Amino acid sequence: MTENDRSEQSTQNEGSSGADLPDLADTIDRLSAETAGVMGDREAYVNDSWRWIFGEAGIPDQLARKVADSVLESPTFVMELLVLLQQDPYTYYLVDKRNALPDGYEPNDLVSLRSGSYRVDRDGLMLRAIAAEALEELAAAAARDGIILTVGSTYRSTAYQAQVYEREVAMYGKEAADRESAQPGKSQHQLGLTLDFTPIDDAFAQTPASRWLLNNASRFGWSLSFPDGYEEVTGYRWESWHYRYVGKDLAAFIDKYFDGIQQYALQFIKAWLDEAGV
Repeated sequence: MTENDRSEQSTQNEGSSGADLPDLADTIDRLSAETAGVMGDREAYVNDSWRWIFGEAGIPDQLARKVADSVLESPTFVMELLVLLQQDPYTYYLVDKRNALPDGYEPNDLVSLRSGSYRVDRDGLMLRAIAAEALEELAAAAARDGIILTVGSTYRSTAYQAQVYEREVAMYGKEAADRESAQPGKSQHQLGLTLDFTPIDDAFAQTPASRWLLNNASRFGWSLSFPDGYEEVTGYRWESWHYRYVGKDLAAFIDKYFDGIQQYALQFIKAWLDEAGV
């Protein structure tokens, strides 16, 4: 990575958030060099360095073996990982019930959404610029296939998410609310990279839009956050309408190595960075 690349990456990271994250440039250079040095004995590398990562990330044995086999076969997995770590850090930031966003996080590049290739069902919906651009690309492709997407919810501030959560608790009780509503500071919506398509209920799964997204969303950098049958993993019940923009490289990485399960991939990346000391 050149000095200009480092400067550009640092600027991008700073411009995308209201809080500081580690600058990965030097770490990526160091890890690339270390990786090249150990790949001659890949079996020892995986056993010594990755066993803890798989356990910490909660990766099931069968999936961990799949990733380990990829690492043992060639350095491609590690190289792909290092490449995607150079994109905006919030695209792979793990935010869930156990991992909150930095205090005071607020994106500073939010843009308003307006109906065009897709529809918005109310005013005031916003996404970060990179997600808004990716949404337009996604929606234009869907429209060419006769599918018109409608967006019902996007960025939520901490204060707004607190209102949503408190309303859900008041209506359904805490146990039920916690299955589908995040506490403030722990919502993917606060990233400004996440949206809900409408209808925002289980009926969405039966729509042509849902079927199209399942087959095509990842090509445009979008990933289903809470898939069916993974509530114990994600912490939330199935939400067929809830998609997060992770970027095309990471979306492909999720599909290729983690069977399309976003949560596993993000948990793995966090554990890998923790082990690397980032």
